[in-house]
Amino acid sequence: MKKVFFLLLLPLLLYAFKIDNGETVLINLDKNSTVVFEGKKIPTLQNPVNKDKYYVLLPIKYREKPGNYTLLIDGVKKPLHVEQGRYKKEKIRVAKSKVNPNKKALKKIRREYKRAIKIYGTFTSIRYWNKPFILPLHSKITSRYGNARMFNGVLRSFHSGTDFRAKMRTPIVAANDGVVVIAGKRYFAGGSVVINHGQGVYSCYFHLSKILVKVGQKVKRQQLIGLSGKSGRVNGPHLHFGLRLYSYAVNPLQFESQINTLFKGEM
Repeated sequence: MKKVFFLLLLPLLLYAFKIDNGETVLINLDKNSTVVFEGKKIPTLQNPVNKDKYYVLLPIKYREKPGNYTLLIDGVKKPLHVEQGRYKKEKIRVAKSKVNPNKKALKKIRREYKRAIKIYGTFTSIRYWNKPFILPLHSKITSRYGNARMFNGVLRSFHSGTDFRAKMRTPIVAANDGVVVIAGKRYFAGGSVVINHGQGVYSCYFHLSKILVKVGQKVKRQQLIGLSGKSGRVNGPHLHFGLRLYSYAVNPLQFESQINTLFKGEM
């Protein structure tokens, strides 16, 4: 009796890119290509190390629905799969005024938000940096990007950055070269510095006790820009470090790990 063997072929779905919501996809290109995602053209940027190479930074929104998407590179389809990040819930106790602001405070919050969104949505063609990004301080992470935030028992937002433990007046440095576009005290963020690094990239440093730079000032990587504090909506001193890419708040640590691969072998 002959033995018959059946080979079961299961469909295998291969993704060109696989990413969590809130993270950044870096795509290396051999030429200046046209890249389109969700009907929007994504800027193609010149590699800072090799001028004959190019790359694209694709921010995946925090609220992007998990599933399969298509990325077009010079008309060629590349499958991209978005997964729901394993973000936690955090319970935080703060002053009541920071959860239910009065009418005067609400007007201030709206003005600050409108101004900030306009800044984050501004694409500056120049790239100010030519070295890898660094952390603004080296300390224990106390709250990670993406966590759902329960302020006084009420779900208000997701964490748009990464919090680092920092005693009062700990020196905070710039993550890379750029130009200061926000330097002042804000209702929720407290003492705030935002740096434009060019080409749609902005780094954010919140809850500072002292600001040592001014709007319009050019800063260098590792330059002292302020001192940590507990201003704004907080329950203790720390540094909130955030990263905006084409106006979207993305995971700053994952962004740095991606962008710094451009300097592989140079670091």
